[in-house]
Amino acid sequence: MSDPKHTTGQRVHFIAIGGSAMHNLAIALHNQGFDVTGSDDEIFEPSRSRLDRLGLLPDRLGWEPHRITSDIDAVILGMHARIDNPELVRAQELGIPVFSYPSYFYERTKEKTRVVIGGSHGKTTITSMIVHVLRHAGVEFDYLVGAQLEGFDCMVKVSATSSVAIIEGDEYLASALQPVPKFHLYKPDIALISGIAWDHVNVFKTFESYVDQFRTFINVIEPGGKLVYCREDEEVRTLAEAPDVGAQRIPYGVPTHRIDDGVTTLVTPHGTHALNVFGRHNLMNLEGARHVCHLLGIGDAQFYQAIGGFSGAAKRLEKLAEVPGRAVYKDFAHSPSKLKATVQAVREQFPDRRLVACMELHTYSSLSEGFLDQYAGSMSDADKAIVFYDPHAVQLKRLPPIPPERIRAAFGREDLHVITDPIAVMGAVREGLTDKAVLLMMSSGNFGGLDLQALSEAFIA
Repeated sequence: MSDPKHTTGQRVHFIAIGGSAMHNLAIALHNQGFDVTGSDDEIFEPSRSRLDRLGLLPDRLGWEPHRITSDIDAVILGMHARIDNPELVRAQELGIPVFSYPSYFYERTKEKTRVVIGGSHGKTTITSMIVHVLRHAGVEFDYLVGAQLEGFDCMVKVSATSSVAIIEGDEYLASALQPVPKFHLYKPDIALISGIAWDHVNVFKTFESYVDQFRTFINVIEPGGKLVYCREDEEVRTLAEAPDVGAQRIPYGVPTHRIDDGVTTLVTPHGTHALNVFGRHNLMNLEGARHVCHLLGIGDAQFYQAIGGFSGAAKRLEKLAEVPGRAVYKDFAHSPSKLKATVQAVREQFPDRRLVACMELHTYSSLSEGFLDQYAGSMSDADKAIVFYDPHAVQLKRLPPIPPERIRAAFGREDLHVITDPIAVMGAVREGLTDKAVLLMMSSGNFGGLDLQALSEAFIA
């Protein structure tokens, strides 16, 4: 693409347009006046409705080479598309530039100050916090975030006038043509690493190979760049404080705070500030976001004033229902470290309530028998722990069935409830319910189609 900043008349085609980031980038380019088309073999909600509303939904599902014509300026390839995708093959035959969405976003922002948030956990929340504060301060910026934020119609923005780009840096692979972690492609001026805990075991077969991806991330920081890192995480600290790191290093930890009646309050030199979010990991996320905002010219007083209004990213300790004495939260937590941190956060916030924690084994990693032992102790802080998995999901991923006793042994709880029927989850969470209780539902899936709103209403009734 000769001029990635030029928008008038640009034709861009998305192969696998239905992905979370892909469809948001398609919408962002459409909003800028690009001529956007796309294809996919399956498109789920909310991508489907959002694309349909703007006339961007493909007229039919499937891959069709005739969609690729010589007047297309760029093809953006999603990770869902394989290397032999017929539309990709046709684009290559015609010599059309093909980008992964990270490489395309880099091309559009390479002359701006790029802030890239990386880490096995917390990156969506930290990115969302920074976006919230910059918006509150009236700063114009580009962004790429993985979760829906209140007040934002689209979670990707690229413009011709902004000088800063805030990017959530996922460590999963970019595309079949660029099988490298997405966050290697953004080349940050300011990088943040929140934590390192083995994930994506279908790609990174050993913990050491996974850690290496973060070492590379540090190495691609632009000359003169900054590295903000969580000093509470041993793996992060080891990498960030290595003698060969050239970036300026800025560590962070847990800020001073107190918890009163289920409300967390920051104690700062600029006074006390009550928060809408809670948990040790969220407090560290907040502190990391503060350092990044400071590097972007936002003073602490302004940061604290803004962050008090931050209500969290979608599916991150999101409150579904509450009455006096009872509450229901849902969270995206699915990996062992996220699970443990989320359960601990709710335990600390509500120490006098019965904590019922239910998680779904849904990802390839979590359903892999060889990975299960990583979950040891991850739900120890719950009074009642429930693990749900859908046998159909195991079959789709071509994995062997997992006996319930194997799951109990992996989690280290003989009293662990292992359930494969979503209807049974409804009864299990209410069994033994007390007046003061909190329910925590954790999954990157949908609990086999379980109606979480109906479940919430039943729990607080």
